Amino acid sequence: MRFQAAALDGRAVVYAGIQADPLVARVADLLVDATAAELVLARAVMNGQRTDPAAWRTMFPALFEVAAAPSGDGASVRAHAERLLAACLEVAERGEQTRSQFRGAIVEELTARLLAGRVPRDSIRRERRVLFDGVAAEIHPYDVTVELGSRAEVYDCKWGARGIGPDVLHQLDDARRHAAAEEQKLFVALVIFDSRRSVEVRLARMTAARAETRVFALETVARLAGTRN
Repeated sequence: MRFQAAALDGRAVVYAGIQADPLVARVADLLVDATAAELVLARAVMNGQRTDPAAWRTMFPALFEVAAAPSGDGASVRAHAERLLAACLEVAERGEQTRSQFRGAIVEELTARLLAGRVPRDSIRRERRVLFDGVAAEIHPYDVTVELGSRAEVYDCKWGARGIGPDVLHQLDDARRHAAAEEQKLFVALVIFDSRRSVEVRLARMTAARAETRVFALETVARLAGTRN
């Protein structure tokens, strides 16, 4: 088993520019320390249906009312929520296609930053294919990988549950099986910036093998920083 950088075609060049945009890093930084309620807020705001900050403050009063926050910590809770809201509104105000690309890049960046909490940062790579002897390379590269001598991890990242398709599930499980055939360990996972219930409903419609594929939804994404594989 070995890793290879994805081909740098036109689409990849455009997307690399979005990945490097400071807004992606800024939102990911805020999401790393976000509460469960803030994660829900971020997803709702970045969907782009409403760009009035006052409306969001009304819908999430526990985040924006100092009195409703934990004792002694109200001001900092509100300040963090305000920064997150402002950054997510910047994403929401982009055009539909650009907004979609930013959201995908943000989920990938968040995944990489959370993983850096438990593995060396230089072992985390982006847009990589996994190659096996005698097996055709996957069509699509993995969004985030962890490449260590003793083990490897691959993550496919999606903004919403609707992005999960049978091809994604098959690719993850096939890679795991090919690694096992070479007596190597490969941890495969999906990171979906959507509610666990939405993910469960989507997966219930799929027949592709996924028993060995871990799924991190909105409620469990923080576990990436502490999962031991």
